[in-house]
Amino acid sequence: MLTLQQIKENPENIVKRLAIKGFDAEGPINKVLSLDDSRRKLQLANDNTAAELNKYAAKIGQLMKQGLKAEAEEAKAKVAELKESQKAMAEKLSQTETEIRDILLTIPNTPCDMVPEGKTAEDNVVEKTGGPMPDLPADALPHWELAKKYNLIDFDLGVKITGAGFPVYMGKGARMQRALIQFFLDEAGKAGYLEIEPPYVVNEASGYGTGQLPDKEGQMYFVNEDKLYLIPTAEVPVTNIYRDVILSESELPKKNCAYSACFRREAGSYGKDVRGLNRLHQFDKVEIVRIEKPENSYAALEEMKDHVQGLLEKLGLPWHILRLCGGDMSFTSAITFDFEVFSAAQKRWLEVSSVSNFETYQANRLKCRYRGADKKTRLCHTLNGSALALPRIMAALLENNQTPEGIKVPECLQKYTGFSIID
Repeated sequence: MLTLQQIKENPENIVKRLAIKGFDAEGPINKVLSLDDSRRKLQLANDNTAAELNKYAAKIGQLMKQGLKAEAEEAKAKVAELKESQKAMAEKLSQTETEIRDILLTIPNTPCDMVPEGKTAEDNVVEKTGGPMPDLPADALPHWELAKKYNLIDFDLGVKITGAGFPVYMGKGARMQRALIQFFLDEAGKAGYLEIEPPYVVNEASGYGTGQLPDKEGQMYFVNEDKLYLIPTAEVPVTNIYRDVILSESELPKKNCAYSACFRREAGSYGKDVRGLNRLHQFDKVEIVRIEKPENSYAALEEMKDHVQGLLEKLGLPWHILRLCGGDMSFTSAITFDFEVFSAAQKRWLEVSSVSNFETYQANRLKCRYRGADKKTRLCHTLNGSALALPRIMAALLENNQTPEGIKVPECLQKYTGFSIID
C-alpha cells in the first residue's frame, strides 16, 4: 500500500508511474488527498476540543472550591456538550481514516524507473539468455505423453479424485518431485536462507498484508466456515511472520525459504496453455523471501536473480530472464523479473519463477519496520521469488531429457532420486 507521505510528496508522479501499469490513478489519488485534508481538519478540531475539555475540567474544580455551584453546573453542561461533539468528531475521523485506507488498498504499487512501458507479455524485455538448447527428433513427445508412457503422473486420476488441475504423481514421478523440492531447499540453505515450514491456510489479515486481498480474492480458494484462505504461494505466510513487527537494524536482512503446496483457482484459464503441467490448481514450490533495508533491496534483488539462474544452470535447462513491462506486472510489485525455461517438445517458453521487489508497498500494509541507530522506525523493503516452482520445471526436464533409452535425470538430482534414468 502506498503511504500518504508518498502520495502527498508528488501526486502527479504517482499518477504518471501508475499509468505504466495501465491504472488510472488520478481519481483515487485526488480523493485520498481530499479525504486527508478533511482528516487533518477533523484531527485539529478534535485536539482543540480535547484542550477545551481539559480547561473546563480544571475550571469545574475551582468553581466547586469557591462554592459557585450554579457556575460549576453550567461548566458541567458545557463539558457534556463538548464530549458529545468530540464523540461525533471521533466517529467521523475514524470513518474518514477507514475510507482513505479502503481507497489506498485499491491502488497498485508504483513501478520503479527500470520498468519498461508496455501493455502485454509481448512487451516484456529479454534481459539474458543461457543454458543448452536441446536438439530433439521430430517425434519427441510432450511431457503429458511421457508421463503416461513411464507411469509418472496420472492426470485422469486427479480428475476422478478432485478435478482438473490436480495431478497424481506416482513412482519415479513422485520421487522426482521430492528430489526437486529437497534440491531447491538445500540450495537455498547454502545461500543463507532459513527454512520455514508455514501453514497452508491464512487469515484475512495475512491476505491483506501481502496484497493478495483484495486484488486476488477471486483467485484464491476460501474456507468459508473458518474465514481462511488456501495459500497461493508460501510468500503469504512467510512474509506475514513480520507483520506488526519492529526489527532492529542489526537483524536485517531476514532471509527465509519455504516449501509449500500452492493453491490457485486460475479462473478463466483454458486451451493449450493448461495442458498437462502447464497450469495447475495445486502445485509445489520453494519460495525465497527477504526483508531488507531500503538501500540494500536492489542489491538483494540481483542476488535472488543470480540464485534462480544458478538453479536452472545446475538443472541444465535453457532459460531466459524477462524484465516485465508495466502492463504485465502484479498489483503489488515495483519491479519483477520472470524466468522462463524452454520446453523442447512443446516448442514454447514456460514461466518457472518470478523475482520481485515490492519496496515499501507490502511493508506498509504489514507494518513491517526496523529501528535504525537514530532510534527512528522506518518501513522495510520486502522481496520474494520462486526458487523454484515445480510443475513446469518437471515438464521441461521430462521433455528436454528424453532419449530412446529413457529420460535422463540431471546429475544434481541423482543423489536425491537414487536413479539416473527413468525407463
